[in-house]
Amino acid sequence: MLDQDQSKQFLLKLANTKMPYGKYEGRYMIDLPEYYVVWYKNKGFPKGQIGEMLATVYELKVNGLEELVRRLRKR
Repeated sequence: MLDQDQSKQFLLKLANTKMPYGKYEGRYMIDLPEYYVVWYKNKGFPKGQIGEMLATVYELKVNGLEELVRRLRKR
């Protein structure tokens, strides 16, 4: 479990991280199409930090909260 400061740092990093591979390489992870993130959810997220970020993006998109992360990028 992340503490509050770690959660903030994770979301800031997520806001500024681009997809490192695949069809949407170079696109900010929060801007990945929803169907692509759902595909990963069904397939199984990769191990490591990219998988954690994709899982977080999935939860944010399901709950309509992507804009919160996009605002972090603009700071």
